Amino acid sequence: MFDEIKKEFPIFENHPHLCYLDSAASSLKPRRVIDVMSDYYKNFSCNINRGNYQLSYEATNLYESARSTIAQFINADADEIIFTRGASQSLNLVALSWGMQFIQEGDEILTSELEHHSSHMPWLNVAQNKNAFLKFIPLDAEGKITVENFYNSISSKTKIVALTFVSNVLGYVTPIKDIINICHERGIIVSIDAAQAVPHMNIDVKDLDCDFLSFSGHKMCGPFGIGVLFGKKKLLEKMNPLEFGGDMADEVNKFFHSYKDIPHKFETGTPPIAEVIGLGEACKFLQEIGLEKIYRHEKNLSEKAVEMLSVLDDVEIYNRKAETGIVSFNIRGVHSHDAATIYDKNQICVRTGHHCAQLVTKFLGQYSTTRASFYFYNDSKDVERLVASVREALEFFKSL
Repeated sequence: MFDEIKKEFPIFENHPHLCYLDSAASSLKPRRVIDVMSDYYKNFSCNINRGNYQLSYEATNLYESARSTIAQFINADADEIIFTRGASQSLNLVALSWGMQFIQEGDEILTSELEHHSSHMPWLNVAQNKNAFLKFIPLDAEGKITVENFYNSISSKTKIVALTFVSNVLGYVTPIKDIINICHERGIIVSIDAAQAVPHMNIDVKDLDCDFLSFSGHKMCGPFGIGVLFGKKKLLEKMNPLEFGGDMADEVNKFFHSYKDIPHKFETGTPPIAEVIGLGEACKFLQEIGLEKIYRHEKNLSEKAVEMLSVLDDVEIYNRKAETGIVSFNIRGVHSHDAATIYDKNQICVRTGHHCAQLVTKFLGQYSTTRASFYFYNDSKDVERLVASVREALEFFKSL
């Protein structure tokens, strides 16, 4: 099945020897996503909402139909879906709108060292501006968030919990549903960074009962420049927009203005129309394949990679109990950037560095790690090529 799916990605036709293991950064794009975006520009190429002519009506219908598709993908209502530039902007919107409005001096914001900078830094900014306290849930020895450590970290002052669903460095899955249940028993709001979760597993926001959930299109076979913020209606309706003008306005007078209802209140100016349509198509594509199948496939690959890398001397693996398609490792005594020159020579694309998550990199006692991230267009041959290149890098740098 997955061998046939790989044919849906034109990049492999242009780069037949490519071993792409950087999907945690950005996934590859299937032909049907590229085609629907091209179709919009070929056959419509006009703005939405404002044009009193047929092409604009049809483009508006395509755009709002995509919103409904994306909402259904996570079991949300369409008016709970706000389009942004990406998960980073979505996470910032929650912090700058909800956080700046409702966090008070002395409140506590609870997060973790596993966070991507886009989940950590906005709340650090809120804490500094509102004289609130930013607290961190202690990670266990493996670098995981546990329910016990979370429970011991909350207090009567905890106002919001901001956590990653899946770590972009270690690939560990946060016990987010249990955490949300504990929070809601105490009236605590929960904001989830789901950029590494939505592309790989079934997400049901109603079942989770999360307050906010953010993700990006480019990590789930969709285009760049489009992200999603899900928010509960009762919260979004109370929040102020961050940008003003354009189509988010309802009535405008010299000294008074009002906004449209959600979600349009938060979508200022001309939206990324083709990108929204492309993301809607990506959601259909992933649903047709099956998120459970995708999750099992990539987990099998990561487990195989861990097993094969474990027999190599001087390879340090930081998440031996891989829970998703992410494997993070280093060759002892070799900087990950140097080792990456060998991988690149062999057309193996992995990510090296701190992965915009310096806190967890420092938790591991490292400055940089190598991250191989698998998706459904990868197979066991990709694992074997990766391991062979790691072995080649070991031999090369030992010989110096």
